[in-house]
Amino acid sequence: ARAAGNQARAMWGKNSANVTDTTAISVHGTNPQNLVEKILRSKIYNHAYWKEHCFGLTAESLVDKAMELDTVGGTFGGIREPSHFIQLTLKMLQIQPEKEIVLEFIKNEDYKYVRALGAFYLRLTGRPAEVFQYLEPLYNDYRKLRRRLASGEYCLVHVDELVDELLRDEYVFDLALPHLPKRHTLVASGLLTGPRRSALEEDLNELIAEEEAAEA
Repeated sequence: ARAAGNQARAMWGKNSANVTDTTAISVHGTNPQNLVEKILRSKIYNHAYWKEHCFGLTAESLVDKAMELDTVGGTFGGIREPSHFIQLTLKMLQIQPEKEIVLEFIKNEDYKYVRALGAFYLRLTGRPAEVFQYLEPLYNDYRKLRRRLASGEYCLVHVDELVDELLRDEYVFDLALPHLPKRHTLVASGLLTGPRRSALEEDLNELIAEEEAAEA
């Protein structure tokens, strides 16, 4: 067991504050934290927010910290300061919470930034089919998020727009996203079923069903 622990520490890092959880499994063939580029990781490790607020966070206590988020974004300003959002993303990669906890983040309807954090983390770590499965329903969330731009300024983005970026783009919040096959490819492979249904389509089908029931 000691040898295994030593091997894990050698694999995931040496600084106990920044080391990946020794029980974590590799993601896309690498240490999960490597999904964040080394230069950005170093900036995060040296940031006061990481040292003061992320140290010692567990999967359970991380949700409380996520509830304090009021913006999404990657890095900003002349020195490319890492946002709290991207720092909590790295913390999730470090401790690798159980899938059920990540899904609770995504299903959280009360805290939209918790939902955004969970969606971003799943896009980084999830299998393609489950990425579509759990992120597509968020197309029905039209709430506004504050986004910190690279310039340091803010803009508004809707949750459904962010989800569209995560499913279509290759680079979001200064991170390169793992390759995601096209939806139709997953459908053809039997990993997904049928086209995505919109909330409007579902409402229309319910209305039709109610009218048919009333006529019967």
